[in-house]
Amino acid sequence: MKASKIAYKPVGMALGAASGVVAGGLFKQVWKVVGHDEDAPDATDEDRSWQEVLLAATLQGAIFAAVKAAVDRGGATAVRRLTGTWPG
Repeated sequence: MKASKIAYKPVGMALGAASGVVAGGLFKQVWKVVGHDEDAPDATDEDRSWQEVLLAATLQGAIFAAVKAAVDRGGATAVRRLTGTWPG
């Protein structure tokens, strides 16, 4: 295993946890604007429409994926700067 992959393992794990926290907070802020409500609906929330539930799920997935990709890419770039090789 290359040194850059080994160096990236703990960095990737820490960044993954941090990205989940960041994405969750970002989604809550976006939902307050888009959904005009403090809390996003759960799939089993009887009082919410299909449209609202699916919109919330779509937004949440997109935000989590974008934050994860940005954080992973930033971590890989940092490892390359430190080790001189790309961790992938």
